[in-house]
Amino acid sequence: MNQLVHNGCMSHGRPLEFDPQLALQKAMELFWCHGYEATSLQALLTAMDISKSSFYQAFGSKHELFERCLKAFRERQVERMNAALAQTSSGKEFLRNMLLAAARDSATTEFPKGCLIMNTATEFSGRDVVVADLVGEGARQFAGVFRTAIERAQADGEIAADRDAEVLARYVVSTISGLKTMAKTGLPAAAIEDVAEVALTVLA
Repeated sequence: MNQLVHNGCMSHGRPLEFDPQLALQKAMELFWCHGYEATSLQALLTAMDISKSSFYQAFGSKHELFERCLKAFRERQVERMNAALAQTSSGKEFLRNMLLAAARDSATTEFPKGCLIMNTATEFSGRDVVVADLVGEGARQFAGVFRTAIERAQADGEIAADRDAEVLARYVVSTISGLKTMAKTGLPAAAIEDVAEVALTVLA
């Protein structure tokens, strides 16, 4: 529950006088738009509307804050994906919706941001072990949702039962990442949707 924290939340130091979850969300948006390196501490303080002392008290460091943002983004995305899958009658339709949603990023957003997890994978290229582990876990959890959808589609006869669901799930993760990257380049949504439709033919 998002509540202002006034007392009892820290073992030492002054009590927090802001909403940590809201501040985390604002930081996530900044990292998502600009990446880790291009996001300065001052930009974070301004966006989060907190003082430097409050920042260090609540989040420790820029790197620790970034780790928390990656975890929060992963948890939010997985929760939303699972909810969408639960509400979709067909596993194949869910996969189609996810692919087309990624393709339409360029049409629905003036400045497509891509996926924070995959953006981070590109920015860090595995040079930070902690971040690499977080990125890897994010990709695995995304693939886990897609595998569930694929297995449902296989049970319903929408995807061949002899196809490797795990490999197909990884394929969907990589394809969505590519579609979002294409959207960031400014390619028209219709052109990216054509690629998404081709990708769907693999899921048969």
